[in-house]
Amino acid sequence: MKMSRSHGPLLAALAAVAFAAPVRALEPNAVETDAAVQSGDFADCLARTTAWLNEKTLAAADETSLVALLTDPAFLAVLDQRQLIAKTGADKLAAFAKTGLVERIEKNINLIGLVGAPAPALDEAHWLGPKPATLAALHGHAVLLFFWAHWCPDCKAEAPVIERIARAYGRQGLVVIGPTRLYGYAARGEAATPAEETEYIDAVRRRFYAGLAEMAVPVSEAGFRAYGASTTPTLVLVDANGIVRYYHPGAVPEAELAARIDAVISR
Repeated sequence: MKMSRSHGPLLAALAAVAFAAPVRALEPNAVETDAAVQSGDFADCLARTTAWLNEKTLAAADETSLVALLTDPAFLAVLDQRQLIAKTGADKLAAFAKTGLVERIEKNINLIGLVGAPAPALDEAHWLGPKPATLAALHGHAVLLFFWAHWCPDCKAEAPVIERIARAYGRQGLVVIGPTRLYGYAARGEAATPAEETEYIDAVRRRFYAGLAEMAVPVSEAGFRAYGASTTPTLVLVDANGIVRYYHPGAVPEAELAARIDAVISR
């Protein structure tokens, strides 16, 4: 998405100081930061600052206010404070570097700005099931993207809904694609190589998504990042011109999803 890419350095900086613990989002200040740097006891300061940054991003009501926020000196000053802490405690912060703050912020940006924009391309280099067509090649068809994860119970629960939708609207040209990604582990959370995890994902696909055997499954973290899909399932509806018309993190009731597809197909 245009806006998320243009603010890539900001999002990367936020990710470098990510802390996932739920905390009260109090506005931080330079005095607190200096004290934390001097004492080396900065976990609480870091947590509250990250929560404040994320809260401010979530509160942006539209694309204009979000752009204003991302150029607000006060917002950037808080980020600078966190970068100071990051330099001081880089080793301790390493454990927090993959908590998904970038993905969560990308998701919130997409909720505001992705609908009505051209759908980002998917990475089709690796896949399971039928070979996926590119979104460009599917112009003329409505496309439903069903982002799922092998560990996700809500995805499995949503599968029958997607199956019925695929059957009901396939005759009208709807194409269902099910992007997924690697997480570094397989059954029971045990560490897995990419090859082992891919094999495990295929076993999950065959067992729990058997009714979606014709659904192409691109396997790529890049696809998830392009759509800010930090929540699974995430459902994205693209119209026949390649424009995103619906973006929803989380499961969707069948009636609501059908109504959205009816609106797209009738355009």
